[in-house]
Amino acid sequence: MDLNMNMIDNCWRPYPEWRRHKQQIATCSVGYAGKMINNIGKDLIHYKVTDPNDDPMNPKMGTLRYGASVIQGKVWITFQKDMNIRLLKPLLISSFTTIDGRGVNIHIADNACLMIFKATDIIIHSIRIHHCKAQTSGMVMGPNGKVIHLGPVDGDAIRLVTASKIWIDHNTLYDCEDGLLDVTRGSSNVTISNNWFREQDKVMLLGHDDGYVRDKNMKVTVLYNYFGPNCNQRMPRIRHGYAHVANNLYLGWVQYAIGGSMEPSLKSESNLFIAPKVGSKEVTWRNIGQTNGNKWEFHSIRDAFENGASFAVTKGGRVPKPNYNKEQSFKVVDVKYVRSLTRISGAFQCSRTSIC
Repeated sequence: MDLNMNMIDNCWRPYPEWRRHKQQIATCSVGYAGKMINNIGKDLIHYKVTDPNDDPMNPKMGTLRYGASVIQGKVWITFQKDMNIRLLKPLLISSFTTIDGRGVNIHIADNACLMIFKATDIIIHSIRIHHCKAQTSGMVMGPNGKVIHLGPVDGDAIRLVTASKIWIDHNTLYDCEDGLLDVTRGSSNVTISNNWFREQDKVMLLGHDDGYVRDKNMKVTVLYNYFGPNCNQRMPRIRHGYAHVANNLYLGWVQYAIGGSMEPSLKSESNLFIAPKVGSKEVTWRNIGQTNGNKWEFHSIRDAFENGASFAVTKGGRVPKPNYNKEQSFKVVDVKYVRSLTRISGAFQCSRTSIC
């Protein structure tokens, strides 16, 4: 792989000293999340997870929930060793928290998973999240360090609810009861990059429901991700808002790859769409419903299509620009590099000493 192509990885991976300066990665993000500089600084709290156990209401020092929910302020969470963490209730992550699994093999699996609820400035990096299950309502430590009542939740790997400035990078997500990643209820300024999404029916939902018009302000960047094998639909499905989907690899789908409802806007740029051998070759799906189909903006720019894949673009109209500011902007590279760009998508297979 040519690291010069992937702006995010090239910002930190070439430097052998990155393990001693893990927080430097906060300056490497691009897209709508911008730079995550609010997550670092002199007042940064370094917290190491030493205990894989979980107590939803009274988290113990050394557990992941204590670092993510109890401690307030800028918290950088790392892990002492490889861990399989089975959360008893959803993990509600506080603002200005980074969960950094680089250098170890961290699985959050087999029960509850992650929720970012009314929080901002959060990084989730190099975690394997899978086999997430729906949860009944109950009491749990909230993101403000106080116990709250949380209603029932679907079995999503990561769910954003009224969250902003969120960067989800280099995670591996698969085989969850509902979806892998939901961005809902007014969440915005989100970058989803370098992740590996596989073995899933409903992959990624952007926008809460057709009636939640606040999601018109939603802006999401989907960059350098690998979708497949065995993904069915929603890569992503967009309601109301805007998504810039660039330099991703799609290894097949069943129903569709990118879909939407409620007049969303999409710029699909330099993605590689490899259609399945049998079934639907069409990348897109639109639920026009009662809405005006002319207001849709699904644009494909410099995408590549293999195995007969096709993309039904919006007729006429303008190509929506991401309108990134200087710190959000990045160069979308030629689609011929997408295979190498996404070859190491997902959580890293690196030890404490090996090169990531």
